Amino acid sequence: MIAKDVADLHSANNNLNKQTALTEKGEMVKGRGDSPSEHDILTGSQPDGTAFAGGQDMTCGNWTKSGTDGAAMTGHHDRMGLSEEPPAKSWNSSHATRGGCSQDALKSTGGAGLFYCFAAN
Repeated sequence: MIAKDVADLHSANNNLNKQTALTEKGEMVKGRGDSPSEHDILTGSQPDGTAFAGGQDMTCGNWTKSGTDGAAMTGHHDRMGLSEEPPAKSWNSSHATRGGCSQDALKSTGGAGLFYCFAAN
């Protein structure tokens, strides 16, 4: 179990990490130190799981942009970053993508364009 509810999911108590953040096929996603690293996951959210305010687009145009425009907030599924600061270890709000929303841009920041979905049961 990753979390008992949405509040738990966005708290320090969640169990989301490299061993539990699996693909739909139950496979582990390459993290920091693996080649290529695919630890950036698309979330578009702030640390508390809410959307960014106003006109701040952190979802690549509501997940419709695919070129050099826009950006998306990413998290680190493996909870590893370049420092020990909380954003570096955040699964849902580490940093924005660079260079747009294309597959190449997503790869250049350390991701593969993966989304994370959670089921209620």
